[in-house]
Amino acid sequence: MKSILTGVISAAVLLGAISAVQYVEAAQSGQPARYPKCASGARYNCVVDGDTLWINGQKVRVTDIDAPEISTPKCASELTLGNKATDRLIELVNEGPFQLQAWPGRDTDRYGRKLRVLVRDGRSLGDRLVEEGLARTWSGRREPWC
Repeated sequence: MKSILTGVISAAVLLGAISAVQYVEAAQSGQPARYPKCASGARYNCVVDGDTLWINGQKVRVTDIDAPEISTPKCASELTLGNKATDRLIELVNEGPFQLQAWPGRDTDRYGRKLRVLVRDGRSLGDRLVEEGLARTWSGRREPWC
């Protein structure tokens, strides 16, 4: 199932079925935005966890993956893996500009987060987290990590 979903997403990206929403970089300087881990207070460009971040003041859910929770983990191993996924997503988004691609059929989730695939050089950043064992390909529902 995972390989089929990954293939469908890859084909959709290549065929343009998932439309490019925006190229993310700081507008004034031409330099890519920097994404630290989110802290309390106002959030503009920061990473919440392995599959959620704020981009230009808007909360975005990385739609093609499911990463372990760090705010409400069900066990210590989920928290450990969730922290690793968060740190790795911070590294990935800070490597340079990336595109946000809309998820077919849905713009936002029930929490009001924009649903987007993060893509650099035609490749999903979420797929990199999956390949590194830090996330799962989104199956349409949450699965336990413990």
